[in-house]
Amino acid sequence: MITLIIKLLISAIAIFSTAQFLPGIHVADYKIALLIAVVLGILNVTLRPILKLISFPITILTLGFFAFIVNGFVFWLTARLIDGFAIDTFWLAVIGAVIVSLVTSILDRIFLGSDGKFGSENN
Repeated sequence: MITLIIKLLISAIAIFSTAQFLPGIHVADYKIALLIAVVLGILNVTLRPILKLISFPITILTLGFFAFIVNGFVFWLTARLIDGFAIDTFWLAVIGAVIVSLVTSILDRIFLGSDGKFGSENN
């Protein structure tokens, strides 16, 4: 359970810092960033696998680059669902999704280690 909480906090930090870095992505405050992390996590678990399955042929044709579009769409959709989170253009959503993914991966490695778990937790 602690690993999940840490992952949500890391995602919220990545989202908030990305909004500070990219001028077209707007996050109202830290509470909204935490809500974004929760909603984005739910969409990544439920909707993204369906979209990846449907878009598999075009992902193959584009040598995997269409996966960035799918990730950007999920990020953009999250902005449409949450008041206090806005993205000016779809392409900023794609760039923002890439940056959030990179920052989250780096912070996960730093705080959770190579196995992605906090301490000896067996989640």
